Amino acid sequence: MRESIMIAVLAISVSACAFKAPSAEAVLKPTRGNTASGTLSFEQQGGSVFIKGQFAGLTPGAHGFSIHAKGDCTAADASSAGGHFNPFGKRHGSPSMPNHHAGDLPMLVAGTNGKAQFQALMDGISLEDSPNGILGRSVIIHAKPDDFTTQPGGNSGPNVACGVIQAR
Repeated sequence: MRESIMIAVLAISVSACAFKAPSAEAVLKPTRGNTASGTLSFEQQGGSVFIKGQFAGLTPGAHGFSIHAKGDCTAADASSAGGHFNPFGKRHGSPSMPNHHAGDLPMLVAGTNGKAQFQALMDGISLEDSPNGILGRSVIIHAKPDDFTTQPGGNSGPNVACGVIQAR
């Protein structure tokens, strides 16, 4: 009896340690003629994804920041990443409002030294295989601020960095 209890406790302990929330990473590299770069980490937290990152080589100020439909940064201007990730056909808008693309992220703001940090808990996206899954898609930093109004991409200018979201 004692031995079977020990085996059951051990089995529960091993399975609890084996479960890890899905996580991913994107390494952003500059597009042609730009110097912006950085790294983002993604961690599934229930029905949301926690995103955290650090960047350098940006012009000071605000930059549009978004998840794009395709995981392809091969074009010199990253246009190969396609438009904003929008699996539910919503209008572009602020991620603080209910109606926006799944790929719309809060503004990325660089200091006078060209560095920026980012942290956000995003609803509406997932690291799991689902219609709102972002694995294999790309993340783009844009040259200008996102106005969160202009369709379809917020009038945020050219792409200055791009990276593909890959499972860790």
